Amino acid sequence: MDFSQSDEHRLLADAVRAFVERELWPHEAEVERLGEVPIAIRRSVAEKARAAGFFALNMPAALGGGGLDHLSLAIADREFGRASTALGVLCNRPAQILLACEGEQIETYLKPTIRGERVECFALTEPGAGSDAKGIATRAVADGDDYVINGAKQFISHADLADFIILFAITGLDETARGPRKRVTCFLVDKDTPGVSVTPLDCLSTRGYNPHLIAFDDVRVNRRQILGIEGGGFGFAENWLYSGRVMLAAACVGKARRALDMALDWAAQRKQFGQTIGRFQGVSFKLADAAAEMRAAWMLVLDAAWKLDQGTMTRSDASMANLHASEMLGRVTDTVVQTFGGAGLMTDLPIERFWRDARIERIWEGTSEIHRHVIARDLLRPREA
Repeated sequence: MDFSQSDEHRLLADAVRAFVERELWPHEAEVERLGEVPIAIRRSVAEKARAAGFFALNMPAALGGGGLDHLSLAIADREFGRASTALGVLCNRPAQILLACEGEQIETYLKPTIRGERVECFALTEPGAGSDAKGIATRAVADGDDYVINGAKQFISHADLADFIILFAITGLDETARGPRKRVTCFLVDKDTPGVSVTPLDCLSTRGYNPHLIAFDDVRVNRRQILGIEGGGFGFAENWLYSGRVMLAAACVGKARRALDMALDWAAQRKQFGQTIGRFQGVSFKLADAAAEMRAAWMLVLDAAWKLDQGTMTRSDASMANLHASEMLGRVTDTVVQTFGGAGLMTDLPIERFWRDARIERIWEGTSEIHRHVIARDLLRPREA
């Protein structure tokens, strides 16, 4: 097995890294202070990302996207992960589920999103349905050529910036051998549709990339706004959810790398008891462990991304990468705070932000517990048969 990166991969990593440091890092403190990304910054970053060719890297070149394979996307996401989420998302990565668009949906939703003219948000989680996604209660009732939607979605990221919503709702029940089963359908809902309301929620992590509650009160949409087929919402959504878990893991590696680099610089310069603190094993061994954990996480990401490109990745592969990388990031940022001591919790340094932001990574692309459940079930099932 050859683990060396190609020249193209190195050039991609270098280019994205330089863009992040030049165009995104200078705005982080302001976004953190304001709790939002000012419109001028949002527009400027998006325009520069398009000019640099970093916009919609995950979409096919034939549709105007970057056309990168998953291994290349992981390398790019590792570097974008070194910026705050609120700014990194401006280098728009449309939800790949939009590739299921057909007919007029392609011109109305897919292509404008790839061009950066429209922004989507993904609405699955509800107040009563988090890890248990199949427990959603939002309903869409057929009424002639329309569906009338009622319900609510919670913790929906950047819904304030979105022009339309990728919404999952119940459209009926199917009788199965195990009893009635909810029939879930995916809809494309324009945010300015009457009856849609968006309410911001306060969150400790990822300031500027804020969660929202979206309420649907007798929202009427046409059946032409169904994405895929009626009742097929979860079936095709899972194809893209698993790849998203791998890309989150890649971003976690980038976040850990940035935090660890700052800790290494600090340990090499900060003096106590007549020598730099990096000479004390109580500090240096923790940094060594962090570096080893980070390397292991990156190997898991590369393995899963390569398998994605080969069509052989399993859901356990995705969960292992996500689980290890997100928990690794939590341990690394905690080590970095400890290395900085009191300075690590002061707001004039980004260390405390790295620590706060790391916490959400163990929740939002599947909790650690869900990933362990997926892995354990796949390990045990062949032995139980």
